[in-house]
Amino acid sequence: MKKQLSMKEYLFLGSLLFGMFFGAGNLIFPVHMGQEAGANVFLANLGFLVTGIGLPFLGIIAIGLSKTSGLFEVAMRVNRWYAYVFTILLYLVIGPFFALPRLATTSFEIGIAPFLSDSMQTPILAIFSIAFFLLAWFFSRKPSNLLEYIGKFLNPIFLILLAILLIVAFIHPLGHVSSAAVAPTYQSAPFLTGFTQGYNTLDALAALAFGIIVVTTIKQRGITKPQQIATDTIKAGSISIILMGIIYTLLAYLGTMSVGKFAVSENGGIALAQLANYYLGTFGAIILALIVIVACLKTAVGLISAFSETFVELFPSRSYLFFATIVSLLPCLFANVGLTNIITYSTPVLFFIYPLAIILILLTIIDYFIPLSSKVYQMTTYFTLIAAFFDGLNVTPDFIKKSTFGHSLIGFAESYLPFFTFGMGWIAPSIVGLVIGLIWHQTTKTKH
Repeated sequence: MKKQLSMKEYLFLGSLLFGMFFGAGNLIFPVHMGQEAGANVFLANLGFLVTGIGLPFLGIIAIGLSKTSGLFEVAMRVNRWYAYVFTILLYLVIGPFFALPRLATTSFEIGIAPFLSDSMQTPILAIFSIAFFLLAWFFSRKPSNLLEYIGKFLNPIFLILLAILLIVAFIHPLGHVSSAAVAPTYQSAPFLTGFTQGYNTLDALAALAFGIIVVTTIKQRGITKPQQIATDTIKAGSISIILMGIIYTLLAYLGTMSVGKFAVSENGGIALAQLANYYLGTFGAIILALIVIVACLKTAVGLISAFSETFVELFPSRSYLFFATIVSLLPCLFANVGLTNIITYSTPVLFFIYPLAIILILLTIIDYFIPLSSKVYQMTTYFTLIAAFFDGLNVTPDFIKKSTFGHSLIGFAESYLPFFTFGMGWIAPSIVGLVIGLIWHQTTKTKH
């Protein structure tokens, strides 16, 4: 049995975590947040970092501490029915419904759209999404070592180009942070707004889905004790978290400064394309575009593979190729609604599923130090689930939110759920559920 990993191995694991979490899509959200937060970008970014890097870090640690084989087994601590529903929903979110189509549209917005007229964007997006997912499907049939090899060079090149853009932008700022206009949503509680904006990275959900990869990698290096696995995960994860935190922060401030010249864009993909073209010129923008497209393609292959492998385990009557084909076709269709629409439609789902993921992560970590019964998991989860439904409803499109039914439910939530107006109405109910679960567990134990 090996006692400790070497520094080289910690760096390898840190790089692995960074590669899993920081896809090209993660570039767009801090930039857009910075544009809207304006002079309040410091607090907004702080909230964004909690969900953008803090929760994924805790998610990886939770899987490491859980002594399980992954998400489904952890969710089984609530019950088997919930484990199936939550696992399927989570993989649909990080797979064909949101994350995968977003990869194609982000690639298109940054790499192709700036060079097209408005009239050409819709038909070219359709052609691009077909080509993108055809390639992703081809490589995911049997994940290729070639893509892994490219990835070893892709991340450094990507980071170098991004560093050039950031350095030039900060040497020659387009505007001043202190005088930047603040959007209405960031005026009263920028930290809490930034916290919920961090949901868009999907990384806390990905941590639950991919955490087992990190744990398995550590075990393959001779570490077998659960406590040591958790310790090594924290050390390796710190490398990734620090790097991601620096990049997110710089991108947020880049977005804020950009409103000195550009109007607030519909999404961060448009803003980043504008900035790349402004600072790096056409040639630099083309190189950045190629890197982003390849990065998104590589991430798509990983997501298709992970989705297919998980669904084969849940539904063994179907083959890996069957699921890989389905999960390539669906996002090809959804990608054509455009990046802005994907973000709009995904927001209610994220406001619903993220609290459930947060609670599962926190309960799993607590369970390692203070053993919890299924009653605690169940009551905390059920109370959170009900409140999360209201949070999700509150960010639905107006035709739902402002309907008679939606308006009455939201009015009820505004009256009885603390922090609801900030998208965090689930906090108080989850605490109530935790207390009830603990009392129920203690009462049952006393009777026995």
